Amino acid sequence: MILPIVAYGDPVLKKKAKDISKDYHNFDGLLEDMFETMYNAFGVGLAAPQIGLPIRMFLVDTTPFSEDEGLTKEEQDTLKGFKRVFINAKITDESGDEWAFNEGCLSIPDIREDVFRKPNITIEYVDENFKPHKETFDGLIARVIQHEYDHIEGILFTDKLSSLKKRLIKGRLTNISKGKINVDYRMRFPDQKKKR
Repeated sequence: MILPIVAYGDPVLKKKAKDISKDYHNFDGLLEDMFETMYNAFGVGLAAPQIGLPIRMFLVDTTPFSEDEGLTKEEQDTLKGFKRVFINAKITDESGDEWAFNEGCLSIPDIREDVFRKPNITIEYVDENFKPHKETFDGLIARVIQHEYDHIEGILFTDKLSSLKKRLIKGRLTNISKGKINVDYRMRFPDQKKKR
């Protein structure tokens, strides 16, 4: 089932999410719905707070990035088919020189800005079978993971912008929270009770 994506301004997007256990209510159905919702919106990642659930779960599928012609064949192959579920994740290390990349977010449609992040991360998490992992990622995969991880920490990519950039996009953010935006996927707006 395609779920509405929570828009900028909803308090759930600013909450630090809670861990879940393997007996979380309708876990398999939730996972299926989240993937369907992400693909319907042409996203490469989706975190549970973006569908209104303050739980530490997000998913990533970087396959769409693999079609970028500016990447090497090796980078394209790495991104193609990288599909993971991260539950109760904790980034334990970030390293390297920060680099900028133009980011967007399904909860903040039509706004894209350069965000600086470190290129290498180590993350501990459990997968959809609640099997534990500790892995290191770099490049675009690390960036997508960091972006989704921020969601379960109650952080949005706009929080990482300079105060000048924030002032410049303030009106657009207000319009998003009021539902004054056209998108090709279902959204839930904090200032409107109706769903689109």
